[in-house]
Amino acid sequence: MYTLHTMPSTAGMAPHILLREIGAEHELVFLERAKEEHKSAEYLALNPNGRVPTLVDGDLVVYESAAICLHLCDRHPQAGLAPAVGTQERARFYQWMAWLTNTIQPDMLVYFYPERYVPAAACADLKTVAEGRLHLQFQIADATLADRPYLLGETYSAADAYLFMLARWSRNMTLKARDLPNLGHFLERVYARPAVRAAFVAEGLEAPYF
Repeated sequence: MYTLHTMPSTAGMAPHILLREIGAEHELVFLERAKEEHKSAEYLALNPNGRVPTLVDGDLVVYESAAICLHLCDRHPQAGLAPAVGTQERARFYQWMAWLTNTIQPDMLVYFYPERYVPAAACADLKTVAEGRLHLQFQIADATLADRPYLLGETYSAADAYLFMLARWSRNMTLKARDLPNLGHFLERVYARPAVRAAFVAEGLEAPYF
């Protein structure tokens, strides 16, 4: 059985969704941010970065959301959440996963935690810049989805769960991912999946969902 250490509505959402898509037996351990449980000695022994999520798979401990997603795809190829290894489609899958984690997600960190990068007086301006960059990035996803239901075409993959998670984080921004026509329909499509709805219920999330 897997154990996923996470917090609601964080980077643990994509792995959480995949566990449900796979139908794998799992336990969710929700850490309390207010109590800084992610900084406890017990948790730091699992993940020295003090961040979520962390997956425990027997004797194996994996952290970083994308790494967990890739591990789950490899452990459960029958779930069809990633194309076969060695194919062109698999290469494209890697491209999307890397783009989501290395391009969109870092700008999300800048938007939500500007104080980590600049003095307080410059935080508002930095958030504006980050939001503009994110909007341009979501436009790329929107253009890709103009002629297909999912990033890889007709087949839903772990990359779609990851894009859904990141796009959801824009729900309270001025420039929302859901307002882009193709991406908006994509978010509705992914949210309609039973595994996604079940993850939202388990995490206790309320509208707006994305």
